[in-house]
Amino acid sequence: MDRTRGDDGGTMPMTRRMFTTGLAAVAAPALLPSAAPAVPVERAYRHVLANGLEVVAIPDHRVPVVTHMLWYKVGSADEEPGRSGLAHFLEHLLFKGTSRNPAPVFSRAISAAGGQENAFTSYDYTGYFQRIAAEQLPVMMDFEADRMTGLVLTDEVVLPERDVVLEERRQRIDNDPGARLGERMQARLWGETHPYGIPIIGFQDEIARLDLDDAMAFYRRHYAPNNAILVVAGDVPADAVFRMAAETYGRIDSNPAILARTRPPAAARDTRERVRLADQRVRQPSLTQTHVVPSYRTARPGEAEALEVLSQVVGASPNGRIYKTLVADRGLAVSAGCFYASSALGDGRFGIYAAPRPGVTIEALEAAMFEVADRVAGDGVGEDEIARAKTRLIAESVYSQDSQASMARMYGAALTCGASMDDLQQWVARIRAVTRDEVNAMAPRAFDFSRAITGELARAERS
Repeated sequence: MDRTRGDDGGTMPMTRRMFTTGLAAVAAPALLPSAAPAVPVERAYRHVLANGLEVVAIPDHRVPVVTHMLWYKVGSADEEPGRSGLAHFLEHLLFKGTSRNPAPVFSRAISAAGGQENAFTSYDYTGYFQRIAAEQLPVMMDFEADRMTGLVLTDEVVLPERDVVLEERRQRIDNDPGARLGERMQARLWGETHPYGIPIIGFQDEIARLDLDDAMAFYRRHYAPNNAILVVAGDVPADAVFRMAAETYGRIDSNPAILARTRPPAAARDTRERVRLADQRVRQPSLTQTHVVPSYRTARPGEAEALEVLSQVVGASPNGRIYKTLVADRGLAVSAGCFYASSALGDGRFGIYAAPRPGVTIEALEAAMFEVADRVAGDGVGEDEIARAKTRLIAESVYSQDSQASMARMYGAALTCGASMDDLQQWVARIRAVTRDEVNAMAPRAFDFSRAITGELARAERS
């Protein structure tokens, strides 16, 4: 759930940055925040408590505020078959209170102090956060530590909340053509039984069967200090963060049953497949080509960085290859871009997308998209383009430091997906080190859409 904007079970703006979790703008379901690139080493510190809780402190003394984020290394991809939506459902239920702090004590305390709270679910993680005055940090830690193991649920709170989630699915997926297309594309891309091919919010019939026992079993299995990462960014010294974490979270026993996670490969594909959805409510038709590529977690050294630079060369506006060709030069599209969904415990996705101008057929748009892709795959990209792409990526990394929440999200999302502190802190250096040969070696692989999923969102004619 999201206390400020509601869960996004439908489409979500695409991002192209390192360790991002954004999906293609026209086609991908998500219930999660986007993440930003790395920040300098001197601004992040790590400590592991005796019970296994990983604690990351990112001091930022510009304003007397802190962002307190608790990330669990469990998401929808960790659900058992037939119980889709359980991770997201439990996220909702965690706001129902404990015996020591029954609902809505926690939320009222945050509101009374002028703070904000939120939560989100992804395929690979679930997160809870508060943004609050720095002096309230010990209170937030105490509350969050309490609900790590102290959740109290009854049918009287579980069943009505299940109805809330079902309504959320109806509003954000079933009534949103773009979200429905994204759900179908994910299923075809990964395979209908692959964890990434199952919607984060769950299937309606499976959500309707979730109950108290399901929620509590999932909670007891996955919510433990040795399956979590605490990230605190803001106006507090790192040693104080570690001390407060030990005094609150440190009292909780670890769970010896926690196991390392893996993700299976995507279903093998021999041909390109088209998924088309036409609906009268579609305002802007669009076309997306996407296929599976290595993520930062699964790539060989240097591959993910090369894909990152390549996606920037092709997708950035106004000078990115696909934007310049389709939008600026030929006037075929109102928008166009390239994305690399690079943050995942398993593989990631790479693709291109465009939305046609009025009067331009999907066939003409698709032909132009493939023309750009074939040229990049066959001829590669130039040294000047690569240099500009690196400059943009590194500049955006620096700009991301202006937001303590962005830094906390970046660290949490990356670490829960298997990255290390060194991966994050060396990212700028690795981007700088990417060569033209490395980028062009990945180009044929990235822009080979012969086994991709094509997603077409069309406006249905009124009868």
